[in-house]
Amino acid sequence: MKKKTPVPGKDGNRYVPFEERTGESSVVFFTRDLSEQGLLKIFDRVSSVLTGKIAVKLHTGEAEGPNIIPRPWVKELFASRLPASASIIETNTYYEGSRYTTEEHRKTLEINGWTFCPVDITDSEGVAALPVEGGKWFEEMHVGKSMLNYDSLLTLTHFKGHAMGGFGGSNKNIGIGCADGRIGKAEIHTAKGSDNMWSIAEEELMERICESTKATVDHFAPHVCYINVLRNISVSCDCEGKGAEPVVTPDIGILVSTDILAADSASVDLLYSLPRGGGKTMIERIETRHGLRQLSYMKKLGMGNDRYTLVDTDNSDAIVTAAEAVKGVEPGWTPDGYNTFWGRNKH
Repeated sequence: MKKKTPVPGKDGNRYVPFEERTGESSVVFFTRDLSEQGLLKIFDRVSSVLTGKIAVKLHTGEAEGPNIIPRPWVKELFASRLPASASIIETNTYYEGSRYTTEEHRKTLEINGWTFCPVDITDSEGVAALPVEGGKWFEEMHVGKSMLNYDSLLTLTHFKGHAMGGFGGSNKNIGIGCADGRIGKAEIHTAKGSDNMWSIAEEELMERICESTKATVDHFAPHVCYINVLRNISVSCDCEGKGAEPVVTPDIGILVSTDILAADSASVDLLYSLPRGGGKTMIERIETRHGLRQLSYMKKLGMGNDRYTLVDTDNSDAIVTAAEAVKGVEPGWTPDGYNTFWGRNKH
């Protein structure tokens, strides 16, 4: 029997309010403390799931990118919380740039200050195929070969926008970031026979990213957890480096969960809940790219829950809503003198 051609889902531009969601609920921990200590505090809430040799999936960024997670935070995490065998893991890029080859990538890592711990470019010596259970686009996904040398995965994500994905949370960090630079990323981004390397977009792209993520998450489960850092939230990904759009979304805090869908759903909910239109720029980016299909398709694949209990670790573990968590977060002036609410410059 001829295999049916997959059809992408719909409504990737439609936000589903929390009260309209159904199903089980997971726990997401939240802090507003955007500092080394804030990261350590939130990490401690989920660290027990990590065992053995730990891979830390981090977007290390293009050369001199301004918005990546601060190196001192990650350095302190490695120094005080992670075993000596732990390593940052990355893969080379699909596009030509400062991380396209392993040699170029190593130079960029040094420029960006990722020199205080091992960094394993996992596809530098080949690829491995992981099965995709229940996928409609893939039966397997190609990842960096040496990723399979680790026992646990800490997904440490700078949550931000993305030119094609709408937003880059834990799902994008793994789905694109663990796929190898030549085969896996091509499978996600490029339709067979197309001379446009970015020919797959909107709902189909989101679904392919999710299936790629699922392959890696299933490989490490249950020894995997997810930290989203909502700071310096440009609509641009860190892959745009110094060319990233100015940050006009206010900083929010850090989220952590052992449920990837809950972590990314809560992050998106915080944007939609920002008072006085503080999240409008990111919301526009997400909806115009149909990026919300990341969430609905992860749910369809059984990757987690889009309902969650949000635990405010700054206030004696009080249970709060997303709106309560960002109450008082006001749009403000950016370093270049732009007001994120009023949409005007100081001068």
